[in-house]
Amino acid sequence: MIPARDDPSCHGALDRADLLRADPQALSALWAQSRVLLLDEAGFALADEAGAVFAPLGEQISQGPGGTGAAIFLGLDGERRGWFALDARLTAVEAPGRVDLRTAAAHWSAFHASVYAQARALQHWRSRYRYCNVCAGEIGFERGGWLGRCGQCGQEHYPRTDPAVIVAVTDGERLLLGRQPGWAPRRYSVLAGFVEPGETLEQTVAREVLEESRVRVRACRYLASQPWPFPGQLMLGFIALAHPDPPQVDDELEDARWFTADEVRAASAADSDDGVGLRLSPTISISRWLTDCWLAAMASRSR
Repeated sequence: MIPARDDPSCHGALDRADLLRADPQALSALWAQSRVLLLDEAGFALADEAGAVFAPLGEQISQGPGGTGAAIFLGLDGERRGWFALDARLTAVEAPGRVDLRTAAAHWSAFHASVYAQARALQHWRSRYRYCNVCAGEIGFERGGWLGRCGQCGQEHYPRTDPAVIVAVTDGERLLLGRQPGWAPRRYSVLAGFVEPGETLEQTVAREVLEESRVRVRACRYLASQPWPFPGQLMLGFIALAHPDPPQVDDELEDARWFTADEVRAASAADSDDGVGLRLSPTISISRWLTDCWLAAMASRSR
């Protein structure tokens, strides 16, 4: 049985209300009673003293340069209240705390973490793509911040999402995990890599696993996805059956090895830094969910 997903990416927090994006007057009318998530130049969300969500109403914010045109319309919540994101430097609003996205995903509600993830990805895109890659003209933003248009040649620009596969690889008895240089001691995760031009997702799975570990994939199956706005990936989760090849690593990974179900289960149950044993990815990541999927499959097989 596949475990239920319990991460912020599973929850469609907002109605993204695409039709409203094309109506500047409607967005302006919505602004005063909308919640506004404020992000600093590093993409951290402003928070209160306890690190909780800080999202004042639009009417409480001095509009600063660009007014609401500088804000990104994120969508409508279940009460049809608007949500926007805005660069905190454009306002006079101050808040005592700052929270990064990983912390928010672990401690905020699924709703607020999902809204923040959406805002963070769009803010990063807008901050990095300010000039046209066709003529180098300056880009202005329309449709609630979701469309960039070159003021010189008229070229349209859209938010970028980079697809990557993330794979729980098994030989039928063990799970293949790897670790990158610089990770915390004993931390291992399932393998992952970006999709290259002209590849199917299945081809990417086989290529990435082979490149990173020299293990040959026999078959794979898609399970689920997770947006990962660090800065703009979409993680496409697979489980793969592979030959029991001995892992060999190059410069991408520091180590890769096969782990038994007992070893992985013990690490999942402990889920703490006790100074010994295997450490898994945090529960907010699809990496951990894929690991739990494999554990659930192994448990059901042994019944």
